[in-house]
Amino acid sequence: MARIVHLPDGRRLAIEDIGEPNGKPVFLLHGTPGSRLGPRPRSIVLHQMGVRLIAFDRPGYGGSDRKFGRTVADAAADVAALADMLDIRRFAVLGRSGGGPHALACAALLPERTTRVAALVGLAPSGVDGLDWFAGMTDANVAAFSAARLGYSAVAELLEPAAEEIRANPSRMIDQLHADLTESDRRVLADIGIRRMLVSNYAEGLRHSAAGWIDDVMALTSPWGFDPGDIAIPTRLWHAAEDRFTPADHGVWLGDRIPHAISEVAPGRSHFDAIRQLPKFIPWLAGSLRRSFRQAAIQDLG
Repeated sequence: MARIVHLPDGRRLAIEDIGEPNGKPVFLLHGTPGSRLGPRPRSIVLHQMGVRLIAFDRPGYGGSDRKFGRTVADAAADVAALADMLDIRRFAVLGRSGGGPHALACAALLPERTTRVAALVGLAPSGVDGLDWFAGMTDANVAAFSAARLGYSAVAELLEPAAEEIRANPSRMIDQLHADLTESDRRVLADIGIRRMLVSNYAEGLRHSAAGWIDDVMALTSPWGFDPGDIAIPTRLWHAAEDRFTPADHGVWLGDRIPHAISEVAPGRSHFDAIRQLPKFIPWLAGSLRRSFRQAAIQDLG
């Protein structure tokens, strides 16, 4: 059930707190566009793992208030504030796709609190040496990220009509992706349960506006506010060799620069294969955590 948390700065974040209430806490950071309803293990699986999974809508998505001009680094402050309100001292963080860089922000900026981090099919910073950032990327992603170089208005002009179409017909997001999908992606999306979950995810994330999507694109292509090379906690990276949305070279670049990171590029796999890989990382993430007891009271959304 969606809940609302009021942050110290007055903003609201919509969260999903599922699994074992007294379990080992893992924060899950969703993709772009997306919401707290994105890919995750079922609650009963989390109970069996002894894991408490906390997912939230990034600012501007779903039920979360916008934070105009936010950076990737700002995600760490939001995670820390949520953890404080939920009386969680230490936690692990998992990010998929657009959530990957935001998970790495927690690793870099909250090293005393973040025990382990995993980033699946995430992007590297733009404009860095040693990486052709757009190589192998779909035309749609190239267009959106290139528009960011022209400024906020250019991104809004591109994404606001797309968000309106998705609000009118949420399944359209998946239909629009079809031409860019590999065979591996299409096999994943042939699963009716996964398709329904993604439709709900996109519909929730964009139900009010394209604000979160626009702000993600701007944040991901702007200076992140931290150096991945400063990450010193245990880190795992997973990328798909045939990924056309976040090409594998991004994962290779991050793996070469994050000290002691365990980095994997899976042959024959594509972007949406990360949905099925995600549950496999949770036991590793939770392995260094003690059980956490929830004491904070939070208000139901709606």
